[in-house]
Amino acid sequence: MIRTDTAPIWHPYTQMKLADTPIKIAHAKAAVLFAADGKEYIDAISSWWVNIHGHAHPAIAHAIAEQAKTLEQVIFAGFTHEPAIRLATRLLDILPDKLTKIFYSDNGSTAVEVAIKMALQYWTNQGHDQKKRIIAFENAYHGDTFGAMSVGARSAFSAAFDSFLFQVDFIPAPDPMNMEAVKTRLVELVSTEQVAAFIFEPLVQGAGGMLMHQASLLDELIQIAQDHGVLCIADEVMTGFGRTGKYFATDHLVRKPDLLCMSKGITGGFMPLAVTACSQAIYDVFYADQMDKTFFHGHSYTANPLACAAANASMDLLLDPSCKQQLDGIMQSHEAFKATLAGNPHIKDCRQTGTILAIEIQTPESSSYFSSIRNHIYQFCLDRGVLLRPLGNTVYIMPPYCITKAELEKTYSVIQELIESLHAGS
Repeated sequence: MIRTDTAPIWHPYTQMKLADTPIKIAHAKAAVLFAADGKEYIDAISSWWVNIHGHAHPAIAHAIAEQAKTLEQVIFAGFTHEPAIRLATRLLDILPDKLTKIFYSDNGSTAVEVAIKMALQYWTNQGHDQKKRIIAFENAYHGDTFGAMSVGARSAFSAAFDSFLFQVDFIPAPDPMNMEAVKTRLVELVSTEQVAAFIFEPLVQGAGGMLMHQASLLDELIQIAQDHGVLCIADEVMTGFGRTGKYFATDHLVRKPDLLCMSKGITGGFMPLAVTACSQAIYDVFYADQMDKTFFHGHSYTANPLACAAANASMDLLLDPSCKQQLDGIMQSHEAFKATLAGNPHIKDCRQTGTILAIEIQTPESSSYFSSIRNHIYQFCLDRGVLLRPLGNTVYIMPPYCITKAELEKTYSVIQELIESLHAGS
């Protein structure tokens, strides 16, 4: 079976010539993956951050099965259906009041593409053709499509395509030490009256290394941008649906974005689906008698009924009071483990936002996705039954909310053993 995988399949983010044999997963339940060879792995990263309620959750599986009996797919241009209507209404109930419209797509990158295109066309629809510049944070990651790559940090991920990407003004993410300089630079940029939008990952920059910044500092930057008429785009593809301890990272903010992108956890990890939410003010600029002001964007599987059914079932679980208890338990456990690592000379930094805990390990080289210890960390943890996919020398835990205390403790124990082994090796 493994040979028949490697013959036809090209895996993502994988140098196939150097890669180890892929592990065949036979089935999964809650926070555990069961391999075909009998080994078990705690999925401590929610299978690339999507599986928020655990694998094979019966409520979501049932919702998909029931929906498949009545309507599996219908074109969403000129047609609609109950699962999409219900999901849009429920999302707006928990999103900031400023956001009033839901646009469906199919993954995080396309949710960002939609937001960028909406922001740019918002200005051209009004005749402000000079407003074409976009501001983003350094170390940003917003996806792998061309627009999303453009507003992300230039790196080895995008190097082959850099000449095709549009230019973006990058500013550092704020911290107490650089805040005044960042504000000064932001004011300089938005004062040109050429900036269309400011895009950011609120509170946590995921693929950039789980880098974290304070809500109060981000609030100041959003205020500067919005006071100068710049649209603000919150990329909550990773942080949405409880990851930061609230439904959305923007719930920690006073100033609310004009557009918000979400995906990953929206269906509980069962189906591809994404949403770009926008304000009424943005929607109104497209609502016109002229056809050329239409937002010409769509996908074959836009608002797929099965995906929307999965998302509604996932929402049921998210809104249940027991989910808040699960989130609180994870956050408390993370805080306790973080305290045990304080002062460890082999840890460069340990940071936490909500259910996300990141441990940056000290190395002779600078922190990087391509750190020489990355592969060692990954295999060390995997050999001990824990799936952790480090961002270079940064190990992070982002578990399904159903993870048990014992499973968390095993994950912490493996990380502690890893740190001790690195110390012994040094």
